[in-house]
Amino acid sequence: MKTLDKKIDLKINKAIPVDKFVEKALYNHKVGYYTNRFPFGNKGDFITAPTISNLFSEIIAIWIISSWEKFDKPKTFNFVELGPGDGSLSKVLVNTFKKFPKFNKAVKIYLYEKSNFLIKIQKEKLKNEKVKWVKHFNMIKDGPVIFFGNEFFDAIPIKQFRKSGKIFKEKYFKLDGKYINEIYKKASEKDTYKINTFKTLNKLKFIEYPKLGFLELDKVTKKIFNLNGGILLIDYGYLNKLEKNTLQVIMKNRKIKIKSLIKNFGKADITSLVNFGLLKEYFNKCNLKVMEVVTQKYFLERMGIIKRAEILEKNMTSSQKNYISSTLNRLLNKQLMGELFKVIFAFKHYKNNFFGFK
Repeated sequence: MKTLDKKIDLKINKAIPVDKFVEKALYNHKVGYYTNRFPFGNKGDFITAPTISNLFSEIIAIWIISSWEKFDKPKTFNFVELGPGDGSLSKVLVNTFKKFPKFNKAVKIYLYEKSNFLIKIQKEKLKNEKVKWVKHFNMIKDGPVIFFGNEFFDAIPIKQFRKSGKIFKEKYFKLDGKYINEIYKKASEKDTYKINTFKTLNKLKFIEYPKLGFLELDKVTKKIFNLNGGILLIDYGYLNKLEKNTLQVIMKNRKIKIKSLIKNFGKADITSLVNFGLLKEYFNKCNLKVMEVVTQKYFLERMGIIKRAEILEKNMTSSQKNYISSTLNRLLNKQLMGELFKVIFAFKHYKNNFFGFK
């Protein structure tokens, strides 16, 4: 069977599950999108909140410090950023934490990154800072731990299924050398059983299931359950049931058709919308408490981002004020990121009154 490309390692006319195909496109060590390219910012393929405005990262820093206070100011407090991108958020966090000496002494900062290419970029940006990179969480043994991921979960490949009666069929991609064709095969008994345990997915005829994402979260929730702490995730997604394909391919800040991805293999980002209702049910199954899911607009405003902007503007030029205004609009506008992005916090602790939520 002919191989499409030695680097890509995909065989023509051989079907591959959607999540496995996306994983190769994103993380293949030779040509994967996240292993060879700088995807962030105006010159990249997409823009994230930390690269839009330092205000976003400052607010996250304040939320982390407030959570340390909620956990009764322990002498050791662990923070893990999941998928830290280009390191922009962590850089602001580190600088902000230094302004709070007692907290700064307590906090241990870890970055969890799969891409060696991005780790190099992060290490350059965070040179000489009190930060460690980890491939697992075994070294975190004492003190509560807070995990944070901004646009982390949407980048983990998903599985897709069709359901007819009680029969599940999984979507595969089959390559003919020029295009990607979709076919369906009978789903495995393990996947069928697992999907059926989630009420959120009941009665859906088209299902997106984050199997690989849940495997990642299994490691996170286990650590939270053993040490106390929580996980804060911000991502674009939905709360109500959605029966459609949300997989999207982004290149140079524009969507392209997945069928034509072969010629751009490894050159485009592939993501999907996050099912926050399913996430909440998953965390509950892990015996974690979950705050009510809110929009990014609600969370940032409750955390005081507008007041913070007003303070900064007092010593700014007109052009700087315009920049602050435009970035705030991007983060908070209901038509942009404000409503589309959701915030969820799952945790283990006796207190329930964490800031930023209803």
